[in-house]
Amino acid sequence: MSQILMDNKEKIVMRLVHYLITKENYTPIVVNGVKNEVWLENNEGPYKIVRINSNYIHNKEQYRFDIFKINNIAKQIKKKTLSLKVNVLNIFLDLNDDIKVGEVKNIESISIKDTDELVDNEIINNAFPSIKNELIEDNDNVDLLLNVTNDINEKTARENKIYEAVFKPKKIIVTNLLITLCILVYIIQIFNPKLLYLGANIRDFVKMGEYYRIITCAFIHAGIIHLFCNMYSLYIIGSQLETFIGKKRFIFVYFISTISGSLLSLIFTSGASVGASGAIFGLLGSLLYFGYHYRIYLGSVLRNQIVPIIILNLLLGFVISGVDNAAHIGGLIGGYLATVSVGIKNKSNKQEKINGIIVLIIYIIFLIYMGIIK
Repeated sequence: MSQILMDNKEKIVMRLVHYLITKENYTPIVVNGVKNEVWLENNEGPYKIVRINSNYIHNKEQYRFDIFKINNIAKQIKKKTLSLKVNVLNIFLDLNDDIKVGEVKNIESISIKDTDELVDNEIINNAFPSIKNELIEDNDNVDLLLNVTNDINEKTARENKIYEAVFKPKKIIVTNLLITLCILVYIIQIFNPKLLYLGANIRDFVKMGEYYRIITCAFIHAGIIHLFCNMYSLYIIGSQLETFIGKKRFIFVYFISTISGSLLSLIFTSGASVGASGAIFGLLGSLLYFGYHYRIYLGSVLRNQIVPIIILNLLLGFVISGVDNAAHIGGLIGGYLATVSVGIKNKSNKQEKINGIIVLIIYIIFLIYMGIIK
């Protein structure tokens, strides 16, 4: 086997990248126009961005320009991931000894010359306490290269399977059943117009004990245009969300959104309220939470499609008369909290789900008190 030549900087890069990817769940970022640099991202990490620079920084002007470049790239990543703050760990591997790294907002810079400095650095140890024990051995160059490559490939393969399981097309059942049910109810309405009022969400009747109206109102529509618009929206949004979060979670989110939207409507709306739009806004709230967790993949969709759709429809609800915007807002909040409480597979931890359940229960109790009991 031919000998592979690898200098000290290359060994540090390989060992550090291996550790961050396989042990700390960082993901490589493709940054155009840079050479001899590695950029890694983990939105749940102690630093959202770790940047490793192997270029020789020989004077203060070059150092200042380098910090300027990091700031610009960090702003792009901040925009892409919809993050309020992006903190960067900037690691120089070839910094002139005459240059002293200064404190820059959201950028922690350190200079590393060898592996001993890497594992003994206070900043790195505070952020990654396991690095001393988990850093791959500095063996023969060929073994190091093979081990690093194999470990990273195995991790990438596992993550690809997770990604495929979440995003691959699935058979849409629940969404189609909900659409079918709404259409059947509307057909029944044609022959029995009283159904519109028997199932509508009306405050006085709900307070008298007809609590079923909180659910039934979501399956009744005031006209064919109302039905068509809601069913089209439900098909587009529901099909995506059912694929992403699964059928059981989808059912829970849909009905919690319905209840939340109906209860908030009771607080602010005195007339009759019908339609699936509150539940549909809940699905948008759920997509908002899901998209945030998968913002590396869906950042542009979240920013350019989901958020504008929510804002535009809420604004239209305030402008157009006869629209129950309280139900929309209630559904949006309910769908978001319901998704927090059931969690996103492979993303949410137990504590996040417990917190979501607690907040959701408090929120629903508050709506019941304000809308029905008070």
